[in-house]
Formats: sequence, C-alpha cells, structure tokens
Amino acid sequence: MKTPSTILNANRHSLLGIRLDALSNAEMVRLMADTIVAGKSYVIGNHNMHSLYMWHREPKMREFFASADCVYIDGMALILLGRMVGLPLKRRHRASLLDFLPSFAAEAATNEWRIFSLGSKPGVGEKAAERLRQQFPGLQIRTHHGHFDAAKSSRENQAVLAEINAYAPHLLMVGMGMPRQELWILENRADLTANVITSTGATMDYIAGIKSPAPRWLGQLYLEWFYRLITEPARLSGRYLVEPWFVIGKMASQQLRNKWHAIAVASVASGVTK
Repeated sequence: MKTPSTILNANRHSLLGIRLDALSNAEMVRLMADTIVAGKSYVIGNHNMHSLYMWHREPKMREFFASADCVYIDGMALILLGRMVGLPLKRRHRASLLDFLPSFAAEAATNEWRIFSLGSKPGVGEKAAERLRQQFPGLQIRTHHGHFDAAKSSRENQAVLAEINAYAPHLLMVGMGMPRQELWILENRADLTANVITSTGATMDYIAGIKSPAPRWLGQLYLEWFYRLITEPARLSGRYLVEPWFVIGKMASQQLRNKWHAIAVASVASGVTK
C-alpha cells in the first residue's frame, strides 16, 4: 500500500507558485482511505478559478492552502491553464467530491468509517445523509447545519467542536461556502479529531436534491461553469464572468515576470562565461 505522502509527492505541481495535486477521483479515494488506515490527519482543499481569485485577495486563504496537506484540482479551467504553462495535466486530473464521494462512502460503509458533514441549511444535510444511507447500507454519517456563530471562541462553535469530537469521524466534510469553510478549518484544525478534513462546498445540497448539479459530461467539455451560471445567474455572474479575468491577468503578469527573470539570469551567466 502506498502511503498518503507517496501519492502526493508523485503528483504535485506548481501553477506559477500555487500548489496543485493532480489526482483523479479514484486517487482521491485511495488517498483518503490510506490516510485513515495509516492513522494520520490530513486537511484536503481544492482549487478552481474562484479559489484562485480568493487566494490572490485573501491572506487567510493563502494561509489555508499553504497548510493543507492536499489541494486537488476541482475545475477544468485549471487543467487548461496548467497545460498552457507546460504542466502535464490531463482531463482525469480534474476531481470532484460529488463524483468520488460515492466510492468513498462505499468503502466507509464496508470498513465502518464514520463521516460527519458540517454545513448547508438546517435539514438539508440530514436529507442528503439519509439518501447516502439508503444507497450504502450501514454507512455511519452524522450532520450539523452550517448556520451557527462560527467565531472560534463562540459558545455555538465550541458546541459544534464538542459534537464532532464526540463522534470522532474518520472524514469531516465542511460545506459552508468559500471562504468561510476554509477559514473555519484553518482556525479549528488543532481542536479537531478527524483523520480527513475537507472543504466540500455545496456537495450535500446536490445530494439532497436542493441544487441541480451539471450533467457530469459537461465537465469534460469545459462547460460545467456555463450550466451553473445559467441556473444561478444572480449569485454566480461575478464568479464566472469577472473573477476569471482577474486570475488570468495575475497569472499572465507572473509568467511574464518569470520569463524576464530567466532572460536576465541567462544574460548574466553568458557574461560570466565570456
């Protein structure tokens, strides 16, 4: 069995200074399972165009991603950007919790691993959990909504931490929207007893049927973003029509600086050898 670190070290890349772990859905399940079997504690984040935008604008988000043990690629746009700068990324390196959670849930039911889901509106998480229990008999999963005072020292937050730790989950899923979920993990990681802690966005909303996920084949055509935009235009127009240009501009500037630096170094080296 490969260790979690072996899987990560073999698939780690840098997209102009931003760390990415190029893992398929199957490799994500294996990483999580191996982390649990090894008795380790890993924080798993994910990058897409929205998170890259937040990475550039929110120092705490940079801190979260720097501290995360794994940052997988959850966006075909990043596959394209990576290819443009020479990274050996393929379509299969786009992973999504919505796609690999069922495979993990099947292993969790077999191995009696416990899952705790924190997030969504009251009742939504439990509806999703019940659907997962029906699909995977024996699955142990508990939920708590995300509508609480998430300030670290608040009474509500301390009660949530106590509930999670009493359950001692092997997988803790935190789906409170970006950047709230990442900042909550960053602030509370040291107080949590879970093998795998991961940000999950609206995954449980999709499973519960509250939101409609894009057809999975659209992702392979780089068009999942368009489906989400037309289904939630008011909420997502800025994310999909404005933020990408900010990210692309930042990355173009960084790549230009890197090229000028390489030219300057080459010129100095050439002068020294003459």
